[in-house]
Amino acid sequence: MPAIALLSAVFVVGFEQIVQWQYGPTGIVGLLLLSIGIKAKSPTCSSIGAVVLALTVTGPTL
Repeated sequence: MPAIALLSAVFVVGFEQIVQWQYGPTGIVGLLLLSIGIKAKSPTCSSIGAVVLALTVTGPTL
């Protein structure tokens, strides 16, 4: 069991780093809102996070 928890933690941290590298602080805020909304079972918070992520991904790139 500890190996699965360690692997999932490494995956989550790695995914957050990729999002931050690719989409910057706005991507991290969107990901954070989405994950908090899912864990708290708050549809408003998760919807805001999903919209922020969608706007970040579809927005213009520099």
